Amino acid sequence: MKLRALAFLVGGLALLGGCANLAPPYQRPAPALPAPGAPVPAADPSALGREAFFTDERLRATVELALANNRDLRVAALNVQRARAQARLTDAAQLPNVSANAGASRANSIGTSYSAGLSLAAFELDLFGRLRNESEAALQTWLASEAGRTSTEISLVAETANAWLSLAADLANQGLAQQTFESRGRSLELDQRRHALGAISGLALAQSQSLVDSARLDIATAATQVEQDRNALELLLGTALPPALAPDSAQNLAEASRLVELPAGVPSELLQRRPDVLQAERQLQASVANIGVARAAFFPRISLTAMAGTASSELSGLFKAGSRTWSYGPSLSLPIFDGGANAANLESAKLDREIALAQYDKAVQTAFREVADALAVRARLAERLAAQQALVATAERQLALADAQHRAGSTGMLEVLDAERSLYAAQQSLIALRLTEQANRLELYKVLGGGWKKA
Repeated sequence: MKLRALAFLVGGLALLGGCANLAPPYQRPAPALPAPGAPVPAADPSALGREAFFTDERLRATVELALANNRDLRVAALNVQRARAQARLTDAAQLPNVSANAGASRANSIGTSYSAGLSLAAFELDLFGRLRNESEAALQTWLASEAGRTSTEISLVAETANAWLSLAADLANQGLAQQTFESRGRSLELDQRRHALGAISGLALAQSQSLVDSARLDIATAATQVEQDRNALELLLGTALPPALAPDSAQNLAEASRLVELPAGVPSELLQRRPDVLQAERQLQASVANIGVARAAFFPRISLTAMAGTASSELSGLFKAGSRTWSYGPSLSLPIFDGGANAANLESAKLDREIALAQYDKAVQTAFREVADALAVRARLAERLAAQQALVATAERQLALADAQHRAGSTGMLEVLDAERSLYAAQQSLIALRLTEQANRLELYKVLGGGWKKA
């Protein structure tokens, strides 16, 4: 028998494998969405791209820094590589393991003998699809881990941008507190001179001093919050925030990201492309393949070992005619009594499929709720911003009028204090609302499964 015969044998055995597949056919479940209610946008945010979505260059560079250094994302990427290696390992089990060997031995009775050849080690004929379904389950697990990595990346980008914007908002609050402190300090100096001249009472002077002290307290509180924001951002970055990438207070809150266009449209297809939903579906497909593995355990396993080569008592005659050898040995393993282990294994695999199905349904429902919530917030944000900006303008006029009347002696200090408090609170609310508006843009891009692909 020629050495190439083993190659033909291997090819024939590979063709014999995979004659049956005992896994149930997979069909994508219908989305478990609630009755039609709040519309879900039909826009595809991935077409916008991460680089186009962020309009502030420093924010965009900060996000890229997080993607390069964040440890959670690194772990997710390593999990993908591990799942890929596992999938390759299970794929290899479907192919024959052929090895070359050569040897020499010496015995008293026959002297020295030499041998060389190729051998096939325990190749299982996959007649019932066990190996094929194991490979399919490993493939789906790998794809699920890849979707999980993408989901982690999207979350990281959103969290980093939110942390950066929170730092910008608190820097704006710190600047506002400093500005208010300086303004109230100038007013206090004026009131001290007026009090010395007897123009105002000691109570009015004490009230003016309390405003200065309150502003000083706000500066200290804002400074603490800024440091905490910076620490939270640097944890996401995995490194220190370069000074060149730090926000400069309120300037960055106005237009840090581009508004995602949201025409009303069809929900389900868009939701099913979210990476967390894709991950749940891949896990469901893996559980279906595992049912085929469990079912195959009830059937016989047929393994083959074979060897083709040459043997001779003389090294010079090792490859001469008449020195060829071969061996071939099938083995069969048939489960007879296993104490119910195979049946329990099959039942467990079916229950795993039901669990995976429930998790898939939950992922779709969660996606729908997150989109609906983000749209509900978006619906009135522009109106709220316009109203808050008008309120700030009104409070500024109110303070100017109260201060002018107080200087003219027609009103007391209490009116000025109330006007200052109203303006300060309105300005703080405007900063918070601008942060909310930007955070809502980020939330919409995230929950729509944008994918953060580079433009």
